[in-house]
Amino acid sequence: MADGFLRQREDCVEIAVRLTPRGGTDAIEGVAEDSSGRQYLKARVRAVPEKGAANAALARLLASRLGIGISRVEIISGATARLKTVRISGDARDLSQALAELAR
Repeated sequence: MADGFLRQREDCVEIAVRLTPRGGTDAIEGVAEDSSGRQYLKARVRAVPEKGAANAALARLLASRLGIGISRVEIISGATARLKTVRISGDARDLSQALAELAR
């Protein structure tokens, strides 16, 4: 199932995230859409985009907000880009519900 920024898989979800490093705070800011109509979850972190610090901060932020272990969060594409694909392992239905709440 695909729903905007989120795709459910059998044992995980994959989400599109646009990350703003050096954003002054660590926060999830809802869902936005680019000029081609692709939706993504907006996130910002205080960390700088050097040596994977911003990506690690994003993983910690998502894990914290979802109440899961950080080992379940993996950036699978876009490690050096602002727009990333993140895989979150676990029950897809539960994760989808929790992410929908975060996106508000």
